[in-house]
Amino acid sequence: MELVTAALLALLVPDCLAATRPNFVLIFADDLGYGDLGFSGHPSSLTPNLDRLAANGLRFTDFYVTSPVCSPSRASLLTGRYQTRSGIYPGVLYPGSRGGLPLNETTIAEVLKPLGYATAMMGKWHLGYGANGTYLPTRQGFDHYLGIPYSHDMGPCQNLTCFPPDVKCFGYCDQGVVTVPLMSLDTIIQQPVDFVNLDDAYRNFATRFIRTAAEAQQPFFLYYPSHHTHYPQFAGWKSVGRSLRGPFGDSLLEFDSTVGDILKTLDETGVLKNTLVFFTSDNGPELMRMSRGGNSGLLKCGKGTTYEGGMREPAVAYWPGVIKPGVTHSLSSTLDILPTFAKLAGAPLPKVQLDGVEMTDILFNHGPGKRETMFFYPTDPSEKYSVFAVRWGKYKAHYYTRGATHSGTTPDKDCSVFAFLQQHDPPLLFDLESDPSENYNLTLKNFPEWATVQNKIQDLKAAFEASMEFGQSEIGKGTDPTLEPCCNPDCSPKPKCCQCGTVGY
Repeated sequence: MELVTAALLALLVPDCLAATRPNFVLIFADDLGYGDLGFSGHPSSLTPNLDRLAANGLRFTDFYVTSPVCSPSRASLLTGRYQTRSGIYPGVLYPGSRGGLPLNETTIAEVLKPLGYATAMMGKWHLGYGANGTYLPTRQGFDHYLGIPYSHDMGPCQNLTCFPPDVKCFGYCDQGVVTVPLMSLDTIIQQPVDFVNLDDAYRNFATRFIRTAAEAQQPFFLYYPSHHTHYPQFAGWKSVGRSLRGPFGDSLLEFDSTVGDILKTLDETGVLKNTLVFFTSDNGPELMRMSRGGNSGLLKCGKGTTYEGGMREPAVAYWPGVIKPGVTHSLSSTLDILPTFAKLAGAPLPKVQLDGVEMTDILFNHGPGKRETMFFYPTDPSEKYSVFAVRWGKYKAHYYTRGATHSGTTPDKDCSVFAFLQQHDPPLLFDLESDPSENYNLTLKNFPEWATVQNKIQDLKAAFEASMEFGQSEIGKGTDPTLEPCCNPDCSPKPKCCQCGTVGY
């Protein structure tokens, strides 16, 4: 124990030698629900590697993202700031979006690079492409990049193979735009992407990156925002047909297998015990897809909503020999990852207003941590309505509620797109420890401390709103079809002519 404590103290000293700096692997699933994994109780999900991560790591029960949809959630993860500050709202970015994550925002990669870290990303970016790739990861601190610059349903998919030998993708995905490209650094190497072999490419990419950094004794940061389990699901030969859960289960198994390969490489290269692996997801499940859309477990609604099912996510921190296995109920968020990595690496924080707090007390002491509140913005935040809900301690107050298309098809009428915006005055109030499903509204009649709690939450809300400066909306800049990535930029007619590359890469 004394050796572990000494090691931790060394890691937390800003002037420590580069050789002692920890490595970081950040794994970010897509549209994965609170109830989707084996360790969270799903009876037919096959996730042995994530289950092992949870069993041997610190599992978070009260971990939140900042948005119930993709782009804004990812912006907050990488910057430690609510998406309203960086302008990644309303909704998400598209292939031809003019805007993207502003280059003056500081990402985790940009925090770590000055300290000598090698940085790499593989998977789904979804923070902008822009003119000539202005907003790609290579412009945001990543030395290496292999992936798709936005969501893999943002291009025609009905004629693409999602499962071998030749099972076409389910549905049509977005029409009238270019097919989805695969990029290496800032170059398109395949269009459309070969889904069947995509995760094999990611595994090879991760293996090469980790081995190269380990051999050079260079600290590294690997960011893996997976496409799994977003619609349309896909999987390769190693996973197809192996799950009892159908296409969604096969997709989830492929994600789990890639995680397993990353852990295996960390172990084989001898760097596992000097690496913090952090896993979570970007937002809740897309319930409108029914059996192909994930499961929020006992939480209410899913993607697109500010109910628990939309923004409360599974999360695990794993660092063998350093983080003691267990479960924490401490309130935490993706906002807190940048400050935590910076603290452990001895890096200075960006000189901007951060919304995250470092989590070392939670990670190393299983303590309460520093976060007391979480603010819930809808998919289209505005200064007029501001936050829809606030969590303080175990209590959550809803000032506004609204359903979403993404969460349709469930029996709960509050989740549907036809559950229109509703203001609550006084706010709905739930005790999330005794009622995580948000079923039983606390009132003055059944909760004597109602006024005290409501007043405290209102004060916190007012202080937060006073500190919030909305950045210019990047998504509000609109789209331009000529900005859509095309491997043959001079070809005609577009978008159909944008095709290149061969099967396998």
